[in-house]
Amino acid sequence: MKDTLVIGVSARIYQPQSPVLDLGGVWTRTLHYLEQSVAHWVMSGGAMPVMIPEVERDGLVRRSEVRLDWYAAQLDGLLLQGGNDVAPESYGETPLRPEWAGDRLRDRYEMELIQAFIDAGKPVFGICRGLQVLNVHFGGTLLQDIGHLRPQSRSHVDRAAYDQLHHEVVFEPGSRLAALYPSSPRARVNSIHHQGIKDLAPAFAVEARCPEDGMIEAIRRREGSYVAAVQWHPEFHPPGHQTLFDDSALLQDFLAAARAAASR
Repeated sequence: MKDTLVIGVSARIYQPQSPVLDLGGVWTRTLHYLEQSVAHWVMSGGAMPVMIPEVERDGLVRRSEVRLDWYAAQLDGLLLQGGNDVAPESYGETPLRPEWAGDRLRDRYEMELIQAFIDAGKPVFGICRGLQVLNVHFGGTLLQDIGHLRPQSRSHVDRAAYDQLHHEVVFEPGSRLAALYPSSPRARVNSIHHQGIKDLAPAFAVEARCPEDGMIEAIRRREGSYVAAVQWHPEFHPPGHQTLFDDSALLQDFLAAARAAASR
């Protein structure tokens, strides 16, 4: 077994929206990118992150030549980055507003990736959008906008504050997340999302909620290979911060599952 785990990270995708957005140069091209903070979070656990590109059906490289399941066969686990909204069409709805249309292309790409890694018996971990797309992939639905559809909820996003908007989460008793932090039944996390879980997919158990409004903040697959996700961004929690959640045990739990899969 190799000493260093290699973790695949789903690409964030920038697609030009000309003439609405025309910045010229490289911005006229479709870009796949990996946020540095996500890469550093993976590396903080001693693993190597590798971004997995989306392969378009009509692109220059055909899917018959490069398949996403090849990545699942070679890599030790999958991390789903945050990013654009999940398209309502992906869970059987239509956008209530144009700005909530989401990214259907990325949905299809990430769902194919998720299934490839599950079929290969490799662990999958989702961050923010990653939690949402996992819930949709397994048959759940989302709130297109928490503030619009559940106005009684607390604010979960503040464009000006960005990752400085924080709130408490409470771990579900008996959950794996609670077991990882036996002396801390609650934690303080960042909040950068306007969508959230509406109907939880049957395959998942809730691992954490926001105590102020009951919004689901962490989930884990009940059976089968390792699939877990959090609604917050662990890559934005500075190590050793006095008040914010220390996500290191959560990362090591994911990497331990990757190491166990690699040993098999």
